[in-house]
Amino acid sequence: MSTADSAPSIPPVPSSQPSPSEPPPPPFPLGAATTLAELARDPHPRLAELRAHEPVSWLPELNGWLVTRRDLALSVMRDSATFTVDDPRFSTAQVVGPSMLSLDGAEHTRHREPFQAPFRPRQVHEGFAAFIERETDRLITALETDGSAELRRAFAGPLAVAVMTEALGLTVAGTSTDTVLSWYDSIVRTVSDITAGHEPGPDGTTAYAQLRAAVEATVAAPTGTSLLASAAGRLTPPEVASNAAVMMFGGIETVEAMITNALLHLLQNPAQLALLRPDFALLDTAIEESLRLEPGAAVVDRYATRDTPLGPATIHKGDLVTVSLAAANRDPATFPHPDRFNIHRENPHLHLTFAHGPHHCIAAHLARLETRIALHRLLTRLPALHLDPTHPSTPHGLIFRKPPTLHVLWDSPTPTPNSELSGPS
Repeated sequence: MSTADSAPSIPPVPSSQPSPSEPPPPPFPLGAATTLAELARDPHPRLAELRAHEPVSWLPELNGWLVTRRDLALSVMRDSATFTVDDPRFSTAQVVGPSMLSLDGAEHTRHREPFQAPFRPRQVHEGFAAFIERETDRLITALETDGSAELRRAFAGPLAVAVMTEALGLTVAGTSTDTVLSWYDSIVRTVSDITAGHEPGPDGTTAYAQLRAAVEATVAAPTGTSLLASAAGRLTPPEVASNAAVMMFGGIETVEAMITNALLHLLQNPAQLALLRPDFALLDTAIEESLRLEPGAAVVDRYATRDTPLGPATIHKGDLVTVSLAAANRDPATFPHPDRFNIHRENPHLHLTFAHGPHHCIAAHLARLETRIALHRLLTRLPALHLDPTHPSTPHGLIFRKPPTLHVLWDSPTPTPNSELSGPS
């Protein structure tokens, strides 16, 4: 999952967060003509143009640079000394404080290490597979007789919340799925308002205070065996809370997107789905291909610590440098026919959806396991699952991309007749 450590900040806008330098010459005409609304609605045609002609381009609406070529994206994410996340403009840190998301170097390592152990490949399977299977089956059982559902918030979102609260050990009273989703929604809205230059309301601050109280109660619980309690032995209480917040931010937002986008890609491509149904060994490749085609977190942000060349551009100290993972993932130099969804693609794992370098997603293995179990169970238990043609939806979003809704239909099971009522009289 693109969890806390890989979730991007949302880029600043000119009205509230000016760049330390003026837009540099020479002009970048494609960047100048690119709007944030276009990138939110349907970014891929414009990103392809930028990648081909202005792979590092100045976007006035972004008030920063946009990097679209895969090799250049890798160079930015690998070099945290030149391109850092540690900048006061980082909007998520303004809401929840410093965390592994917004620190580099030794401080980043200090914040990240207490959370790493449960998310290694072997530990993920041993620690979470049975729980994910139970929670997935519980959610499907609640839906399967209906024959229809909106799966983003009736399935993908609740599953992501359940797994992340289980992973952190955030199980104190008052942390129901609806409560956690409400905290998450409020914090995301506040981050977005700050970034857009709007005066944020009190909801984000209130939600984070409630989340922090739940974290503190978990740490103080008599058993003290949760991941949060373990981290509290190495981090201060505010540091534990801020890292819990950004892990939940990534673990809910991007995993909800990962499951929803993968379902959409499969259901929109019935020929590909037909290849998968008799051979679920292809499921892992299908998930990687979906991650490549539409990453839930479309960009990651960095800030230049010094003047430096990057491809055809000269970046100045303090400039915002936004890496488009969505564009890098469709670079034809690495992925032939990049706009096709192809579950037989040989190299979909070369996508950058989980970022790269020091901020590679801490819980990528958990995200993959969660999505694999979710898709396998849905496609197995809901016969003839297909999109509802009366509620079409496509991915949307500048920073986080997923369909706002995913309405589906399936053949609901036929009730078994009551033998006492249906037998001969």
